Amino acid sequence: MKKILLILSIFTAVSACKVNPFTGQKTLNFYPNSQIFPMAFAQYDQFLGENDVVNGTSEAHMITRVGQRISSAAERWLAANGYPGYLNDYKWEYNLVKDETVNAWCMPGGKIVFYTGILPICQGETGVAVVMGHEVAHALADHGAQRMSAGTLQQIGAVAGNIAIQDPEKRNMFNQAYGIGSQLGVMLPFSRGHETEADRIGLQIMAIAGYNPYEAAELWKRMKAQSGGQSPPEFMSTHPSNDTRINNLTAWAPEAAAEAAKFGVTNFK
Repeated sequence: MKKILLILSIFTAVSACKVNPFTGQKTLNFYPNSQIFPMAFAQYDQFLGENDVVNGTSEAHMITRVGQRISSAAERWLAANGYPGYLNDYKWEYNLVKDETVNAWCMPGGKIVFYTGILPICQGETGVAVVMGHEVAHALADHGAQRMSAGTLQQIGAVAGNIAIQDPEKRNMFNQAYGIGSQLGVMLPFSRGHETEADRIGLQIMAIAGYNPYEAAELWKRMKAQSGGQSPPEFMSTHPSNDTRINNLTAWAPEAAAEAAKFGVTNFK
């Protein structure tokens, strides 16, 4: 087991070579944009072709408008902080899809979908900006590529364990323990960390785009009310709890407003 952990540690250290411009920290990412973006773009186009995309309505125009404002704000922040050209490979696209699911998501390279089911909870443009900022932040921080990288390491660990352990009974015990342990102890916390990071980055970007960061916590209060309190324990979830997000966003709102002020934005929509 020590050899397995050593191999994974070395591989992780070698792989963690890309810096997140918003945190200054190295990230676990060994999938270059040139490899992952074309796959994401193709999957996105396939999804749009198989679903009911809403075009020409005021709501569809709002999704595009908010997305453009927030991605432009991100570009301003990156240029001002020493990362000009960071978004050169991104192909931003924002689509509204007719679906009652309360969700929105983003693929690597800036391909974003909002479902119509989330709009009543957004309650207008500022609420959309909260969600959009979060989704744009996932793309900016390469969270998709990082999840793929973590998944690859998880698979390598499983294969290494099965090769190293010769006894069938012990191998079976290892597989059970490794599956549960790597999921609860590594993969789920990794995902929750991404969600928290996207909340914080998205809050700052939406503020720079001119949207009120103090409204972010209010949106999550509505999310909590909509869920009826039905959610798994945080340690078993890919996302932080609603209460955790509300508390975080409340605490971070002044920081986001101060960041926006650096760009001359002191009044919000």
